[in-house]
Amino acid sequence: MKKKNVCSFVLAAAMMATLAGCGSSGASSAPAASGGSASGSAAATAAAIKIGGIGPLTGGAAAYGIATRNGAQIAVDEINAKGGLQFELNFQDDEADAEKGVNAYHTLQDWGMQIVYGCTTTGSCVNVAAETNTDRYFQLTPSASSTDVTAGKDNVFQVCFTDPGQGTTAADYVADKGLAKKVAVLYNNGDAYSTGIATAFANEAAAKGLEVVSNTTFPDDTNTDFSVQLSDAKNNGAELVFMPIYYTPASLVLNQAKSMDYSPIFFGGDGMDGILSMEGFDTSLAEGLMLMTPFNASDASAADFVDKYKAAYGETPNQFAADGYDCIYAINAACEKAGITADMSHEDTCEAMIAAFTASDFSVDGLTGKGMTWGTNGEVSKAPMVVKVENGAYTTM
Repeated sequence: MKKKNVCSFVLAAAMMATLAGCGSSGASSAPAASGGSASGSAAATAAAIKIGGIGPLTGGAAAYGIATRNGAQIAVDEINAKGGLQFELNFQDDEADAEKGVNAYHTLQDWGMQIVYGCTTTGSCVNVAAETNTDRYFQLTPSASSTDVTAGKDNVFQVCFTDPGQGTTAADYVADKGLAKKVAVLYNNGDAYSTGIATAFANEAAAKGLEVVSNTTFPDDTNTDFSVQLSDAKNNGAELVFMPIYYTPASLVLNQAKSMDYSPIFFGGDGMDGILSMEGFDTSLAEGLMLMTPFNASDASAADFVDKYKAAYGETPNQFAADGYDCIYAINAACEKAGITADMSHEDTCEAMIAAFTASDFSVDGLTGKGMTWGTNGEVSKAPMVVKVENGAYTTM
């Protein structure tokens, strides 16, 4: 998923904090977005529907939160420029910390939000979702992909793939495409996102007749030595190494694999999206890398969004920015369907939005999926995308 995320790469110790991972029809429209203010769009008025955003804007996972905020802000600006429904986005920093996420949520309550956009990371989102479920706020997360986010909560929905769904789909892809017979799994056992995907992948791989010859872990994203895990995979003849991890540790894995003269197929999840834009990273190390992501900035269908994002923020958007953009357009489509207005209570807004999202005739075409629909469990249904790094760029498979 998720995925989901862009910041400077520090080769040694500065590692990312844990990440947990809709455009409506005609979503690509309107003028370029304004700059990335955390407090909302300049076009917002007193009659605007208030959307409260939560995610890391500082700290190790800031790249993900900034991307989701920026993508959402472009969508808000586009929608406001059309002159119909108006939105105001107030995005609060939670530093990818669960307690600070709840503090941000209370700040947004005091501001008068009607709808919750976020959280970006799973740990924060699980805690905030418990609050929104009790208080009856509708919540849509761009990138918190654990099933714990939505479990037992009728008001919380996801735009990203769930962790088990991503792991199962990845194993199916490897088996169906005949990429390997012997596979290794390398994941972060201190991260719910990484563990959830890895577990589902290993189970489905076995069911598909693949042999999992190595299943190794590391404790957190500050890990810098992967020689033991890579040696285990290499010595057991793994032809493909599945790594549902974030791109900072992944960059070290790729570098160390080269030094060991080990060159299997490396296959990642959506959390690895952004590896090619890391400052100081030798992109030749990622040649041949495959990963699941719902968004490819090189696709012609994304050109309008990519151009606006580059103009506003000076860099190419990743999957998390696209997820954020899609979230706002999904909220917009549901608000239009449900007749949401700026003077409605958050409780009434919540019930109306739930009904809209789960309606049989509700679907959203976005950057990260066409015909996206949602079940009563809050999970999104959309087709996955696999990309491969060729000549330093993503190529859609």
